[in-house]
Amino acid sequence: MSTVENDADVIVVGAGPGGSTTAYHLARHGLRVLLLEKTEFPREKVCGDGLTPRAVKQLIKLGIDTSPEAGWLRNKGLRVIGGGVRLELDWPDLASFPNYGLVRTRLDFDDMLAKQAVTAGAVLRTGVNVTGPVLDDAGRSIGVRAQVGPGKEPAAFHAPLVIAADGVSGRFPLAMGLTKREDRPIGVAVRRYYHSPAKHDDDYLESWLELRSKESGDNLLPGYGWIFGMGDGRVNVGLGVLNSSSAFGKTNYRRLLTDWLANTPPEWGMTDEANADGPILGAALPMGFNRVPHYTKGVLLVGDSGGMVNPFNGEGIAYAMESGELAAEVAVQALARPAGADRERALAHYPTELKARYGGYYRLGGIFVKLIGRPEIMRIATRHGMPHPTLMRFVLKLLANLTDPRGGDAMDRVINAMTKVAPAV
Repeated sequence: MSTVENDADVIVVGAGPGGSTTAYHLARHGLRVLLLEKTEFPREKVCGDGLTPRAVKQLIKLGIDTSPEAGWLRNKGLRVIGGGVRLELDWPDLASFPNYGLVRTRLDFDDMLAKQAVTAGAVLRTGVNVTGPVLDDAGRSIGVRAQVGPGKEPAAFHAPLVIAADGVSGRFPLAMGLTKREDRPIGVAVRRYYHSPAKHDDDYLESWLELRSKESGDNLLPGYGWIFGMGDGRVNVGLGVLNSSSAFGKTNYRRLLTDWLANTPPEWGMTDEANADGPILGAALPMGFNRVPHYTKGVLLVGDSGGMVNPFNGEGIAYAMESGELAAEVAVQALARPAGADRERALAHYPTELKARYGGYYRLGGIFVKLIGRPEIMRIATRHGMPHPTLMRFVLKLLANLTDPRGGDAMDRVINAMTKVAPAV
């Protein structure tokens, strides 16, 4: 077999938060990185646009200025509404994570991260639609096939390692034969922007545990909702429905969103179609490692591509960025070794470490998803849990995965023990 000249040490497929974070850390360590993105920046993405302290920590590692002066809207914590109770829960004060969250549209956010990767030394190519792997005789990926530019010209790029960060579609891992696991939770989220002078600069992320419409009366609508102020005169409003709900796949989610919003105060501006800014858009939320293995035959999976959305709260950005950082660390160590068994041993550490970090926690999240998919359980939990602030602070730490691994308080120790005892997914 003839030797092929590599275009990079690592090819990263997809320049979302996971891909750009991966590319940044790889480039920072001196590797030649080719970051391939099928669209052009800036580009829109369906998302709640809210970032918890987990994601903020990753932004700080990337050298991003997260100050209000740089255009970020900071939030103090989570406002939870349910069971007739409205409770404001501040983000915990921890050694491991900052005590504030952020809001930023994906239009700005993804563009900013991609530029940061380029600043670190990565080569970004947009308008490159990766269609599948280039395989050697042993079936190992040695690059990618793609369609480039408006003419969709065929092209191939070569590297000894490929990192798939191509989101929920997971076209690259699918082309490698990695299909979704049907026994793992998945959600659907829809969201829309509204002009709302009354809510746009809210300093809490708002989560609705019970959704009702004027027509439904006391009957709960399926799912959970959010209202996140954007700080620019608009709010991001959306809802999520999990596959543990009997309504999953049988519901008009766009109608569900407008039915819920019709029950909100008129002064918020979400009952008037004239205040809407753009259409209602939806996306899937792949949770709890619903695509594995996370490393095989020269390919590592990062973020949504590997089903890494948190089942407890639907958060995907933080885990995309964390897994991207880990994938970069593993790749740097692996490529410092000769090709063969020694390098494969280093690469096999990636799924092992992912399982150690998140496996038990995601297992608990899968149980949580099954419970809240039943309206009667949700009703009992909100009515009896919400009136107890101490319990809800514990729930916030659990749902947002915010604890100190060592030296934390009693809540941290209980949550950490639960995740260690739970068998990893």
